Amino acid sequence: MNLFLITELITVLAASILVIVVFHRLKIPVVVGFLITGILIGPGGLALVKDLDAINAIAEIGVVMLLFIIGIEFSLERLQKIQKYFWIGGGLQVSLTIAIIAAISILIGFTPNIGIFYGFLVAQSSTSVLLKLLSDKNMIKSPVGEVSVGISLFNDVALLPMLVLVPALAQLKTISVFSLSARLALSVVAIFAVFFVTRKIMPPIIEAIVRTRIKEIFLIFTLLTCLGMAYITASIGFSLALGAFLAGIILSESNYSHQIVSDILPFRDVFSSIFFISIGMLLDTRLVWGLKGEVLLVVIGILLVKAIIVIFAVRLLKFNFKISLLSAFGLAQIGEISFVLASLGRENGLITWQIFQIFIASSIMTLLIAPLCFEFGQKMLDNLYDRFEKKREGKPILPEEKEFQNHVIIAGFGLNGQNVTRVLKETGIPYVILEVNPDTFRRVSQAGEPIIFGDVSSPVILKEAGIARARVLVLAISDPAATRRSVSIVRQLNPDIFIIVRTRFASEIEELYRLGANDVIPEEFETSIEIFVRVLEKFHLPRNIINTHVQIIRSEHYGLLRGAISSSRRLSEKVCDFLEAGVVETFLVADNLSIAGKTLGEIDLRGKTGVTVIAVVRNEKTWSGPGADFRLEAGDIMVLVGDHQALDRALTYLSG
Repeated sequence: MNLFLITELITVLAASILVIVVFHRLKIPVVVGFLITGILIGPGGLALVKDLDAINAIAEIGVVMLLFIIGIEFSLERLQKIQKYFWIGGGLQVSLTIAIIAAISILIGFTPNIGIFYGFLVAQSSTSVLLKLLSDKNMIKSPVGEVSVGISLFNDVALLPMLVLVPALAQLKTISVFSLSARLALSVVAIFAVFFVTRKIMPPIIEAIVRTRIKEIFLIFTLLTCLGMAYITASIGFSLALGAFLAGIILSESNYSHQIVSDILPFRDVFSSIFFISIGMLLDTRLVWGLKGEVLLVVIGILLVKAIIVIFAVRLLKFNFKISLLSAFGLAQIGEISFVLASLGRENGLITWQIFQIFIASSIMTLLIAPLCFEFGQKMLDNLYDRFEKKREGKPILPEEKEFQNHVIIAGFGLNGQNVTRVLKETGIPYVILEVNPDTFRRVSQAGEPIIFGDVSSPVILKEAGIARARVLVLAISDPAATRRSVSIVRQLNPDIFIIVRTRFASEIEELYRLGANDVIPEEFETSIEIFVRVLEKFHLPRNIINTHVQIIRSEHYGLLRGAISSSRRLSEKVCDFLEAGVVETFLVADNLSIAGKTLGEIDLRGKTGVTVIAVVRNEKTWSGPGADFRLEAGDIMVLVGDHQALDRALTYLSG
């Protein structure tokens, strides 16, 4: 390697650092930063890099690493959970996009094989950009996240036949039907062979390598698998990228796939960044500026076609228009895989230099516009939803069509919603469920549960669920924006309702309280509380002291854990204040306790612990000030009064 090449690499890496810092602060996808870096330092910009051949050689390794990581991150287990969105949504999105783009291309005057190739380019969306958008909004587990990720995963799988077919499309005039069929058959055999190797051969090999406990061998084996598969596919007439993708899939089902990703990620990031920079270097800014009208037309066409197709596919899956449109915003951009396909198509003569320039410029524009649409689209949809929503999204399925009174509304039927429902059912408290996932709605309604298909942030749906008569609302959805909006709307519709909100992140606590929530339960802090409770128990702190710590932390909205306590008083001082005050506690007399069947005089609670029984509740009837001869029965609820220490002794004593 001569010094000239090192100089070129230094220029590339230094420029990319500066651009990426700026783009990260602007919250623009890093792929766009790499592409613009290439434009700035390439021949079409400042011409700081001149040896494009050397850079392109390194970029080839970047393509291999990029496809390898995509293959590894492809999870069959994850696919099973969203397979309906994968097959129906993704299948429709890819096939309709290819068909429509091919038809438009043929009408313009291109040949069918080139039209199909253009369809390949437009059909691909960026999974990494989509996941970044969803992650920033905490929406990966929301309905929008599940359906759009399912469609995007199909894009990744569709890459496999696309990589196989691109060289065949280039030879369509000279290649026979038999040769094309043989090529497709070979690719199918290769796929089955990959899955066979994945399940049967690779696990024991990886296990043997791991047992050596030599990290260097594990890393070298990973690189060998990646580059070896790329070499094999290239040797039989396919592309290097196809082999790398297959190698990733082979290793994806290994128990050590996370370690493989960890080891290979630095290589992938460096080489793939050089690949995207090299693509940017190929952009001829003078030529593109002269074709700015065509570029703008292509950008509008791509965004419209992809958005309309995604909306159609998601609506066909029975999601509402809001979820469909947000999914369209997330998937309307051109993915990084399209640049790999474009480079492959240019090598095979499927795309001219001028159209390649238009495609690169248009793709960069979609990667800039789509995130902005996703960012502002949600606010726009919320406003439109309030203004134009006139009809119900679903009919309620209620037992005996009765009106609920003092019931609980549960928004979201995930794990938390299901657990709340089980407890309410056991205790006989009426409830109704709100759900926007059509599959969940269908399954739960068939089970006879009271459920309404609709968005909890919709006033119409809330009124259908009897919001004015409800006593409690439990918000257990994975959409922070919808959660905030729902709290605000519900508080306006029913000022007296008790609103409990589950949130994943503590940063949302203060705003949710400000909007009207009564109780906000952040998952990450509740986990922290459970951990420190168990730690304190191991040091044998009295239970009432531990409970007081928990009570103070929750009463201050987890301020201590967030580092946001405004008071300068120490937690120990607050604990003393709590312990000095008397409190009321209740205790259920279970049928397996020794106190069942005994009188209050026999158990002598006041004499032994200092706690007074001020009432007993039996079969919804209250006995106030029971005497020493009052006999306890299983199922009674004792109302106790005393200070914290006395109550701690009493609860231990009563529990035996």
